[in-house]
Amino acid sequence: MTAATAAIVPSDAYAGYLDCLADADEYAAIDVAIDLLDAGVPAERVLLDLVAPAQSEVGERWARNEWSVAQEHAATHVSERVVAAVATHVNPRPTGGRVVVACMDGEWHALPPRLVAEVLRLRGWQVTFLGASVPAAHLVSYLHRYDAHAVALACALPMRLPHAHRMIEACRRSDVPVLVGGRGFGADGRWARRLGVAWARDAPSAAELISDERALRRVPPARLAHLADDEYASLVRRRGELIDSALADLRERVPATRAYSASQLDSTVSDLGHIVDFLAAAVYVDDASLFTEFVEWLTGILVSRGVPAAAVAGSLEHYAVALRDFPRAERMLARGRAALPGVAR
Repeated sequence: MTAATAAIVPSDAYAGYLDCLADADEYAAIDVAIDLLDAGVPAERVLLDLVAPAQSEVGERWARNEWSVAQEHAATHVSERVVAAVATHVNPRPTGGRVVVACMDGEWHALPPRLVAEVLRLRGWQVTFLGASVPAAHLVSYLHRYDAHAVALACALPMRLPHAHRMIEACRRSDVPVLVGGRGFGADGRWARRLGVAWARDAPSAAELISDERALRRVPPARLAHLADDEYASLVRRRGELIDSALADLRERVPATRAYSASQLDSTVSDLGHIVDFLAAAVYVDDASLFTEFVEWLTGILVSRGVPAAAVAGSLEHYAVALRDFPRAERMLARGRAALPGVAR
């Protein structure tokens, strides 16, 4: 290996690889990755230092309204093809037990857990990747059928945490150790700790944790005593009613919304529903920061698309009035309004 070859690192290829994603050129993107492998760059580094950060940038470009949903989907498809090409090119043989990797039910962001699955495979585990949105009953049935050393569950959106908790408990009843990862559990894993489950920050951390079965099983109990007040369950039951009333209120406050196209209306209803879902998840784990972080993110997305922050504030105020008998939810809505930029308190 020459000195020049030894100096090659994934960051050298990053800009060109991003161009491939922008052009939806899967063949050129695969060539970039394979060239790095042929130059002696370990496959794990190609996945974690090239594919993963590039995919994060894809999401950021969508969030900044620089890329359309179609461009984001096309780029994600290219990244998935690159991961498959790297896996085929290296093709390691398993030396360890079976690890099942899956997305939570309702979770469609499958690329991050796919990267985790490939890193585990590179480190010798026999990996079964079940993909996006795996129903809990199907996952448990699979675990009963096949002897698994561990199951790794991914969640990108905190609003899925109540579903995640039920899925975690279902796996535990099968006596299979569980670890979780993804932004849905918080950047520091705070909501994983609240649910009483082992959390891994990234793929290497997941691999290390899976290798230590004692650490994998040694987790503190869930801290969810606050659910006894039934506020979460009552909030979920009122979801449809809340969305309908918020839409009616929005049409009164902003008459222009009455002329929305079908797609604009669908997006608005989706946003109003997400506010309720993230609020419910925050109530479930009793952490207002979950809701305020979402409100800040949603506002940034909408402002980049020409929707003023005041529109979000109005909907939060409407929900606060409708939920005045829900003390924790009302307190979190107030925190969410306070987090909005440039909105009168």
